Formats: sequence, structure tokens, C-alpha cells
Amino acid sequence: MGPYCTQIMADMGADVIKVEPPEGDNARYISVGPAPGMSGVFVNVNRGKRSVVLDLRTDDGKAALRELIAGADVFIHSMRARAIAKLGFGYDDVAAISPGIVYTNCYGYSRRGPEADRPAYDDVIQAQSGVAALQQRLTGETTYVGTIVADKVGGLTALYATMMALFHRERTGEGQEVEVSMFETMATFLLVEHANGAMFTPPLGPAVYPRTVARDRKPYPTKDGHVAVLIYNDKHWNAFVRSVKPAWIEEYGEAFASLEQRAKQIDVMYALIGQTLAERTTAEWLDLFRELEIPAAAIQTPDELFDDPHLNAVGLFETVDTAHGPVRFPGVPTWFSRTPGRVAGPAPELGADTAAVLAEVNALHGPRQPVGE
Repeated sequence: MGPYCTQIMADMGADVIKVEPPEGDNARYISVGPAPGMSGVFVNVNRGKRSVVLDLRTDDGKAALRELIAGADVFIHSMRARAIAKLGFGYDDVAAISPGIVYTNCYGYSRRGPEADRPAYDDVIQAQSGVAALQQRLTGETTYVGTIVADKVGGLTALYATMMALFHRERTGEGQEVEVSMFETMATFLLVEHANGAMFTPPLGPAVYPRTVARDRKPYPTKDGHVAVLIYNDKHWNAFVRSVKPAWIEEYGEAFASLEQRAKQIDVMYALIGQTLAERTTAEWLDLFRELEIPAAAIQTPDELFDDPHLNAVGLFETVDTAHGPVRFPGVPTWFSRTPGRVAGPAPELGADTAAVLAEVNALHGPRQPVGE
């Protein structure tokens, strides 16, 4: 959560100081990389940051972090509440150093509930928030989705929450504490559409949006591959039927005449479309769907994204020279007319910026006195 949140901040121009223990962030070692401690996952999510190694089990390390806090706008951590408080860096401790600071907690579970201070990872939250159960409805097997969705949605939530708190401070001068938990975040994220009939009193149906869990909601087989298409609203449905299956107009009549009617028998609709798309090649369907302005795409692997014509035309990928050779980063997906972001730079070697950052602190506050003196 925290590293993804602050990666976006760095790309938009923030000076992000990553405080690491002497052994380094675990993410340094979880995937392949060009050098020890520089895994691909770590390099991407920590690009453009500065690494400062502090042993927060020592008085010197704690004193150095307090000095960093004194000049910071934001303090973000991903530790459990009990652990950060034991180190002496809970909100009250940090606000005593810098009253105007925005202090963002990234937790698995809110401190206000019975699950407070339980450890949590993405897989656990996917299961607990309903994601794995929805996968079971789709595939017949209880599985996780193939990306760390809880971590990343949590990171995005931490970003907007922190920015809102900073905006409040710009208006009022007041700092504050912010709490973002993966469980609550993913519950609300999933229930955007799946709350559905369960929101009402009395309930009008189960907490599920039927279209997204329909068994035939998947890329359709064609003569030579697959195509993803959503022939859903009235405009798209009528264009498809008139062009491809005009006989359906009389055959199905009022049963499929409106979106409301089709939504009530989504499985039948998906099955009919699936049978039809098997009759032509992927290229033939894509040409027709472009002509009819129906949303559709071919299936791509993550590797193929690096060569996608659209992504390259808009300049999504940025190549950055690093000590270990060029790295092609997936860059900033947003566009600003006045304040555009860009990949902030290479990821830091462990502790590479410790001396420089502490020297900056000394220049601002004077040399730090040894602990005990």
C-alpha cells in the first residue's frame, strides 16, 4: 500500500524519503532483478525515491527519524499500530514534532474494530472481502485474481486520502491523522456494484451484480482465437443484431428489446453472443466492432503491453538509465495540461541517500548532538 501510494507521489514531483531497516525492504528480494536487492517489483514501485537506512531499534536511529519528520509534509507507514507505537512514532509522537504534518496509517484492518492489529496481506484481504468468493462463482473454484488488487487499491486510497488531508491543511493550516485499511477499502471497492439489492431495507436481493459473475462473461472464442466485447446497452445491441443476426429481432422480440430485459437473462444473452462469435475470426469481428463502435479488443499478455501501439503512441513507457542499465518503466497514466508527471528516476540502492539526506537535515537544523549529550 504505502510504496505504491508514494511511488505516484514521487512521479508527480514529491521528494519521497524511504526509511528502510539495515536489511532493507523485503520487496527488494521478492522477484528477479539486475542486482541483489533490486528486484523488478521493488525497482518499479520505489522509483525516484531516496533510501535512508535507519535502525529504529537504536536511539540514534530514532533521533535521526525525528529530525527528518521535523521537515516533512507527510509521514506514511505500513506497520501495525502496536509496532509503530512501540517504536515511538505513533501519531501523537509525530505530531508533537510537527503539528501540521499529515500522518497516514496504512493498515490491514482499522484500529476501531475487533480485527485491529491483525497482520494482513493481499491474499487474505481478497478472501475476506469477497473477491475469492466471486471468483468461485465465475470459475467454480475459489481463487485469487491474478494481481495484488487489495494492495494497489489500498495504495490508491491512501494517496487520495493523503491528498485530501493536504488540501485541508492548505486551506486551514491543520495537520491530521489519516487511517486507510485494506479490508474496509476492498469491502467498499467490491460493494460499489455488488451491494446491489442488499443495500435496501428490507433487502431486495443478494449482494451481487449478476452480470459480472455470469459464467459466460469472458473473452469469447472465435474461429482463430478470442475477442473481448461487451454488446450491452441498447445502442450496441441493436447495431449488432441488425448487422449480424437480424432474425433475432423477431425470434426474441420483447424478451431482448431493452437493457432492463436483457439484464434479467444475462446468461442467455451471453451464451447467444458466444455461439455467434465462434463463426468468424478475431480480426473480422474487431473490424466489424470498430465500424459499429462497439467496445472490443483482442486478448493481450502483460508482455505484449510493452509493444502495444496505443500505449507507445501516448508515451506511457519511459526508459531511465540506471547503474544496472536502462530500465523501461510503465509511466504516469494521467495527463495534466500544466503539471504533468513523469517517472521520477531510478530506484535507490539500499541506504544510498542516507549521508546526503542527513546532511540536508543538519544544514536545516544544525548538527545533531549524539544521543545522551
